[in-house]
Amino acid sequence: MAELWAHVAQHLTLAGAALALALLAGLPLGVLAAESAGLRGGVLALAGVGRTLPSLAVLMLLLPWLGVGMAPAIVALALLAIPPIVISVDLAIRGVPAAALDAAAGMGMTPLQRFARVVVPLALPVSFSGLRTAATETIASATLATFIGAGGLGDEIVRGLQTDDAALLFAAAAVVAALALGADLALGAAGRIVAPRT
Repeated sequence: MAELWAHVAQHLTLAGAALALALLAGLPLGVLAAESAGLRGGVLALAGVGRTLPSLAVLMLLLPWLGVGMAPAIVALALLAIPPIVISVDLAIRGVPAAALDAAAGMGMTPLQRFARVVVPLALPVSFSGLRTAATETIASATLATFIGAGGLGDEIVRGLQTDDAALLFAAAAVVAALALGADLALGAAGRIVAPRT
């Protein structure tokens, strides 16, 4: 049991670090896509390609540069989490009503003030949907990190398969599902808290 909880901690560390990295890259890319019509097509095309890449293939492609362990797993998971964040942020910002922006401009707000005080609050609820998708996909895909020695609950799943231990296999899979569902529910609740305030 102690080993299972150690793997849960590893799994959450992998997923959390990857999600943080994805947010650092995905948020500015989403804003860039929304604010620049000329660059939107290219940014969204790259995001679309990123969504189609198999998780295990991305992990294997990073091996020659980053080797094995947590570093390539975190980078690979971040690459898989970036597309839903970019797409949702782009949609959220472009969905801000023009009337709200016009009213803010009429009040004398600068472009930066309009973005911070009008665009960001109104775009947050939709942006949370992309974050929820990214979080659940990252937690589920982190099981593949075991194939490059990064640990996590994938170790328990593989051990259950190798030893024909159905109880261990299903216990590990259930924990992964519970973590993904818990993250989705938590972010959903956060999104509902944010929405009324906007």
